[in-house]
Amino acid sequence: MILTKINDKYLTYVGYTKDLKKRLTLHNTSKGAKFTKGKKWKKIYSKKFNTKSKAMREEYLLKKNFKKRNSIKLKFIKK
Repeated sequence: MILTKINDKYLTYVGYTKDLKKRLTLHNTSKGAKFTKGKKWKKIYSKKFNTKSKAMREEYLLKKNFKKRNSIKLKFIKK
């Protein structure tokens, strides 16, 4: 999960990748997902999985679980 701040509002984005560092660089250079273009992102949560299907399942669940996303986001913002 990555986080950005725009006009005093925090936004999160969830995705999966084999190379987190490269993917974050793509997002920060406006070459990643359409939603992430033009914003500066910071990694706030990551988790490793043994298979792509397990990673995609976790991604799907995290995208749908706004309570969990907000709790992770709030922990990072309070730092």
